[in-house]
Amino acid sequence: MSPTNQRILHIAIPSIISNITVPLLGLVDVTIVGHLGSASYIGAIAVGGMLFNMIYWIFGFLRMGTSGLTAQAYGAQDLPEVTRTLLRSLGIGIALSLALLVLQYPIRTIAFHLIDASPEVRNLASLYFHICIWGAPATLGLYGFTGWFIGMQNSRFPMYIALTQNVVNIIASLFFVFACDMKVAGVALGTLIAQYAGLFMAYALWLRFYRPLRKYIEWKHVFTHEAMSRFFQVNRDIFLRTLCLVAVTVFFTSTGAAYGDVTLAVNTLLMQLFTLFSYIMDGFAYAGEALTGKCIGARNSNELRLTVRHLFGWGITLAFAFTLLYGIGGKGFLGLLTNERTVIEASSAYFYWVLAIPLAGFSAFLLDGICIGATATGIMLKGMFTASAGFFLIYYGLNGSLGNHALWLAFISYLALRGIMQAWLVKRKKSELFNEIKK
Repeated sequence: MSPTNQRILHIAIPSIISNITVPLLGLVDVTIVGHLGSASYIGAIAVGGMLFNMIYWIFGFLRMGTSGLTAQAYGAQDLPEVTRTLLRSLGIGIALSLALLVLQYPIRTIAFHLIDASPEVRNLASLYFHICIWGAPATLGLYGFTGWFIGMQNSRFPMYIALTQNVVNIIASLFFVFACDMKVAGVALGTLIAQYAGLFMAYALWLRFYRPLRKYIEWKHVFTHEAMSRFFQVNRDIFLRTLCLVAVTVFFTSTGAAYGDVTLAVNTLLMQLFTLFSYIMDGFAYAGEALTGKCIGARNSNELRLTVRHLFGWGITLAFAFTLLYGIGGKGFLGLLTNERTVIEASSAYFYWVLAIPLAGFSAFLLDGICIGATATGIMLKGMFTASAGFFLIYYGLNGSLGNHALWLAFISYLALRGIMQAWLVKRKKSELFNEIKK
């Protein structure tokens, strides 16, 4: 195996493991309350979990922006800037988390005004929300640490952190729910403790393995106007791009619900196959972030070309492999998720859309990673905006005649348009980028 492929896998594999563990936190919570004898407990956890996913998803720019900026400083061997980037990200994460804590009551009021839930579920979800919101400093702090570790070409530490969180969450939630009889409050408290356990793990790993960087801490250089302008420019683009992504995702789910419960269930199950593919491709996107940023920081254009070429080699291979895998065993996988024959039979009419996901979507994931590493976040935003506009135009143009098929056609087109638009923009900027590297 070539050295470039080894470097890609060294970052991608731990990242994939970390990605797969992320939904386990929510799954553990649902599993525990699912044995408490009331559907309202499950509903409360589902509503509360969805709300936090939306909030933290929007602030995901802290991880992505930190990753690209750190990788470039690391490639340039600029250790003072490497250190300042982490401090900058953590400082902004703390400020944002304090804002969330201060605004928690208005946020809850607005959220539950938009979410249709029974009074009992609403009350329990409110309890869950007001406990878990105190984990915002830990969660946003972890975004900074995770992005920084990846930028430092180290995806093993985020994996260790994710595994720690899951173990602590299971033990703490089981204790509070069954030993202390705290029910939903116990699950929320277990999740809260797990979040801070992850933050403590991140800080402990930093102290153990990156302690020498403390000598580069100079607070007067951390929040300079120039540095903050660049940080916010990169993260502004990622933030706006994330809003587009959230709009498409929420619209897909809510519109599917308008076609009836069976169609909603079909769409939800089929989207699990997209989610599984995204976990794998995100691992290679993280490798793209780390290695692209390092090459640009080191001004190594030859290594950058090799890295991009090998990343797309992995992407194409995995896209064909998942297409084949879903073609052979996809329907069997749906059978593991549900035993409702009506839903499984109804999924047959839409299953071919799933087969198009890997080839339509792989380049968007990889180019996201490459653009983040290059801090070319304007390309990401333009690509996402174009793809999102295409999504809504296709759906509203065809939903009258195609119904739910129009929704899937719009989604597949959206994935493909993201990759096509980004590839076109990267190609236009490529000569400018390589010239900059050679200076």
